[in-house]
Amino acid sequence: MNILLFGPPGSGKSTHAKRIVERYGLTYISSGDIIRSEIEKRTALGVEMDNYLSRGELIPDTIVNTLIISKLRRQRHNFILDGYPRTPEQVITLENYLYDHGIKLDLAMEIFVDLKTSIERISGRRICSSCGAVYHVRFNPPKREGICDLCGGRLVQRKDDMPEIVERRYSIYAKNMEPIIKFYRGKGIYVRVDGNGGVEEVWKRIRPLLDYISSRESLFQGRS
Repeated sequence: MNILLFGPPGSGKSTHAKRIVERYGLTYISSGDIIRSEIEKRTALGVEMDNYLSRGELIPDTIVNTLIISKLRRQRHNFILDGYPRTPEQVITLENYLYDHGIKLDLAMEIFVDLKTSIERISGRRICSSCGAVYHVRFNPPKREGICDLCGGRLVQRKDDMPEIVERRYSIYAKNMEPIIKFYRGKGIYVRVDGNGGVEEVWKRIRPLLDYISSRESLFQGRS
């Protein structure tokens, strides 16, 4: 399977992407992970991208396209793309690449939550400055406030997790995704999944869909 996975901030798409990878043996390509890696390394590109994110703005398409396509060149089949494409320009770049290399997408899945849920989930997130462990002040608090259970490191809130930044990110996501959703709906591969509820509850909505696609692809391969 080749899957695109979308969702506004706080939708839980990265959590479910990892589950999908484990169950179906796909390669995980996350635009967010790639970008954060560059930022953590403090490369010139990383510093530039961090400046965009701290203002709640999208990173320019030319930068994101280059990072993602370089990953796809090493993994042409059985992948899940998390958080890409996010703009019409990125769709054009991706679709041209897939067409040129004879790669077919099986599903464009959006895990959806509303703005209120997005802000609640994201603004409450805290990350260990030492080991990177993730907590939430309401849903997954540490045993001691502000201190990581695993290593004792200090818990911090990322700049792009501030409520006003989350709201801006959500607005940008909704605006930019409208034509993208329309495009993939027209191709007959778009599905929206309700992202409200706990992880297990949402997973029960996702798993039957992917089981069906996986069994269908196996059947087609068996006939080839």
